[in-house]
Amino acid sequence: MTGLIKKIKFDNKADRLGPDCPFSHWKLFFKKSMQATCNKKFEYFGKGAEFRPYAYAINCSKISIGEKVVIRPGSMLFADIRNPNKGRIIIEDMALVGSGVHIYVSNHRFGKFNTPIIDQGHFDAFDTIIKTGAWIGANSILLPGVTVGKNSIVGAGSIVTKDVPDNTVVAGNPARILKTLS
Repeated sequence: MTGLIKKIKFDNKADRLGPDCPFSHWKLFFKKSMQATCNKKFEYFGKGAEFRPYAYAINCSKISIGEKVVIRPGSMLFADIRNPNKGRIIIEDMALVGSGVHIYVSNHRFGKFNTPIIDQGHFDAFDTIIKTGAWIGANSILLPGVTVGKNSIVGAGSIVTKDVPDNTVVAGNPARILKTLS
């Protein structure tokens, strides 16, 4: 079997989407093929949801994307396949996700000073959740295990290290509460 045929089969069967898988990525440019591909790959893909070209998703089978959610270009969603009960990304209905948003459920281990970090493995994975109606500003980063509450806003470029309560505006590095919405 040629390398090209192997790559085509890999891209279509892989539990991932993104420009590094061109033989499934092209399907994201057309609404019907995007919806069919996403319905097949993601754990859940809601009505009216979109996964735009040039976005990445790793371990799609552990990612749930709610109704009317659009994952924009440059966004990267990294779920974790190692533990079936942890390491999911859940984006509930009508959440807004800006371009370039990164969502993580795990991180590299570190602490053995004489061992390269690449050889230290990973910490346990934790679900990362965006609740209904939340807005994640462009180029924000959500770290493992955080939950962004309903109708909350994460300012562009923020790094979210802790849970965000419902109806709250946070921003910064690390993100901190700026105000509560009434």
